[in-house]
Amino acid sequence: MNLSAVPPAPDPDDGDPSSTDDGALLRRSASGDRAAFAELYDRTGARIFGLVLATVRNPAIADEVAQEVFVEVWRLSARFDPERGSAIGWMLMIAHRRAVDRVRAEEAAGRRDTTYARLAITAEHDSTVDEVERSIGRARVRAALASLTATQRRTIELAYYGGYTHTEVAALLDIPVGTAKTRIRDGLIRLRDALGGSS
Repeated sequence: MNLSAVPPAPDPDDGDPSSTDDGALLRRSASGDRAAFAELYDRTGARIFGLVLATVRNPAIADEVAQEVFVEVWRLSARFDPERGSAIGWMLMIAHRRAVDRVRAEEAAGRRDTTYARLAITAEHDSTVDEVERSIGRARVRAALASLTATQRRTIELAYYGGYTHTEVAALLDIPVGTAKTRIRDGLIRLRDALGGSS
């Protein structure tokens, strides 16, 4: 279910009977009641999504984070203590933490990419590929590239031949930045092994 398509729900007051119902649904979810959890999801999804969106300010990321919030709510539902507050308050606290964590992670990734790009520019030219091609021949490099999976080869081509940053590679391939970095790293390891193994 795409939470971005869910219309916003009205804010319940703390004294609203629905908040008690949410607590009951949460307790039933803790005992493994999937129907109760589905109802809880339907009742609170728009509000959770709204809070996350206000923090991350990107609907696609907000949808992903909201889904993560509900996975965590399901996993931790047995820890909900009605003596310490309402069910929706507890869920919104989880949502806020998740959203802030995602913003911090995105900012850190942006700083790493900026530093990487600055270092790459400072180095004027990454001569690694040129040196490899000169020392072992273009045919061996092509054979090593052919040994990679299609996804690894594409990410390496974009990053090293196309000159794109990790973030740009992820955007071009419509994958998370972490996935792009993993594919590039794994591809480089396989490439190194293929080239070293043929010497």
